[in-house]
Amino acid sequence: MTRSGQEYLEALRDGREIWLDGERVKDVTTHPAFRSAAASFARLHDLTADPALRPVLVKGGVHRAYAVPRSYEDLVARRRAYKVTAEASYGFLGRTPDHMASGAAGFAALPAAFTGEDFDGADHALAFHRRLAEGDLHCAFTLTDPAEEALRVVAERDGGIVVRGAKTVGTGAVFADEVLVGTIEPLPADATEHAVAFSLPLDTPGLTLISRTSYEQRARSVFDQPLSARYDENDALLVCRDVFVPWERVLTYRDPATTAAMWWRTPAYLNFTHQSATRFWTKLEFLTGLAILITRSNGTEKLPAVTQALGRLLGMVAQAKAFVLAAEASWEEVDGGRGGVRTGQEISFAQRIMAGELYPRAVQDIKLLAGGALLQLPASGRDLLHPELGPLLRQYVRTSGDPAEDRIKLLKLAWDALGSEFAGRHEQYERFYQGAPHVYLAMQTGAGAADDCEALARACLDDYDLGTSR
Repeated sequence: MTRSGQEYLEALRDGREIWLDGERVKDVTTHPAFRSAAASFARLHDLTADPALRPVLVKGGVHRAYAVPRSYEDLVARRRAYKVTAEASYGFLGRTPDHMASGAAGFAALPAAFTGEDFDGADHALAFHRRLAEGDLHCAFTLTDPAEEALRVVAERDGGIVVRGAKTVGTGAVFADEVLVGTIEPLPADATEHAVAFSLPLDTPGLTLISRTSYEQRARSVFDQPLSARYDENDALLVCRDVFVPWERVLTYRDPATTAAMWWRTPAYLNFTHQSATRFWTKLEFLTGLAILITRSNGTEKLPAVTQALGRLLGMVAQAKAFVLAAEASWEEVDGGRGGVRTGQEISFAQRIMAGELYPRAVQDIKLLAGGALLQLPASGRDLLHPELGPLLRQYVRTSGDPAEDRIKLLKLAWDALGSEFAGRHEQYERFYQGAPHVYLAMQTGAGAADDCEALARACLDDYDLGTSR
């Protein structure tokens, strides 16, 4: 069953070991570095109680992201649920609960991918999916190895294994109920000690998360930093210091083949892409809306060059939308239909290329439209309330389109989205959201229709020769 936002927040008060700036965080729901983001995640859970949204978000008593799609119509329904969730944070919460929920549904669609020669994790994968779905749990994941001391198996004990080492870029992990630890990049055949995947609750002894700088904590107010003050999902380094993992929570074990197959044989990764592509489309809609509001405030929206720039941004939004719709329309069967359907691989993989290249361009174009107005803003919205400064700001910062308070509010939102440290993190995040370019571009070569393209060019060559007349 789905749970309320308050139930979610109460579950986070479990004694988990989170560190920030040399301090152990006692409660992420009340700490100034995390409490507003935790509240934002809680509001996502409360969406399922809205009578107007529940039919969109819930199927069979659980969040629709957990349902294994059986048809094109199911893919569309799942995307509509993704869109509702993405719009609740304007696309700035990347690792919302529906992200890993969709991955778990991918595991459930093809559990045989978890069966290796020496370890069978199929039932564990199904139990993982069931546990998350029935508990409406928020599961994060850490799949990236550090340069040294990557996580590895160091011992077997009665009832489980012991792991030691680290994983990086645990986005949203401090706000999760569980964290799935694994490896998404293919491993060498002899890297058996690193070829392991498992999921644990955050209060597991020996499991530590070391947080990066909190943009939420640095925000002066919601008025001054409206996005970073509420939607900083955080990223953390996960460290396991001889952590015990019960066998029932182990998904793959000492097997590079199944450790890769859980992502690439099952629909899990393509499910991720479906959710993230919908979120990306939503985020571009938001940024383009900001550009429209800024140009109207500036009184420049009818200038030919500005109209063309807005048209380019709206074209980017249409591209992002088109990738989502095309991936759904090019659906493919999973395991001959026994595992339902998935979005088309070729289009889904291509979306990764588009998103990583498009986002920085969109940000740059909107910065150009905003101009120097982003640089000259009062340090705090409180200046508007000052008996001497307020009248001056209202006199000199207003435009014919907006009074001073509205303009300052708009431009502070724009700066937080485009130029702040929070914004810089998001630009880098979108560039590498689904891996490094050298990885996904090479994968596209295999997934794309290279043979069809070559055949069409070859057909043209074969259609004439030196003796062909005009």
